Amino acid sequence: MPPKQNICVYCGSSSGSRAEYTEGAKNLARALVANNFGLVYGGSNLGLMGVVAEEVLAQGGSAIGIIPESLVTKELAHPALTELYVTRNMHERKAMMAEMSDGFIALPGGLGTFEELFEILTWGQLSFHHKPVGVLNVNGYYDGLLSFLDHAHSEAFIRPQHRNMLMADSSATALLEAFKCYQAPAVTKWLENQTGYQPPAPL
Repeated sequence: MPPKQNICVYCGSSSGSRAEYTEGAKNLARALVANNFGLVYGGSNLGLMGVVAEEVLAQGGSAIGIIPESLVTKELAHPALTELYVTRNMHERKAMMAEMSDGFIALPGGLGTFEELFEILTWGQLSFHHKPVGVLNVNGYYDGLLSFLDHAHSEAFIRPQHRNMLMADSSATALLEAFKCYQAPAVTKWLENQTGYQPPAPL
């Protein structure tokens, strides 16, 4: 059998203002386990982070947490994960999450979630990895963000192949099915034309 794959889930340490966000996190957790994906996430038991990990574990799945030592107390590291890794800093945390994951999904969240989502998208644009990235658009939470990305594309700041890298769906099952068919965009032409350029090895 092929080795088990993991999906990294970015999400808030808050549960937000609507019950739909909690239910969306649970639905994603169930879909991950049903499709034999393990969870990689930020290691906390707070907010949607705790919800998605608890539901994965309740469904008999694997939940791997990665948290920097400075946040072990502040974010309350989950005490009962399949595996928990404590890193020296946020940079190591994000690099380890990327390395251990075969795809990335953002649930509703705040500034930290946005930062992680856009960093991993940028790494994909630069061919640092060739893995799928998506948002679970619970209750239309990401409608404004998706509209803004369309605006940035129309203003010629984002190439069409890079705009299309970010997948979005309100159904966790449908989003994971789209992940299975994902093909990374070709290397950007200006990079190909650089003397001596070699694409970096994918994560």
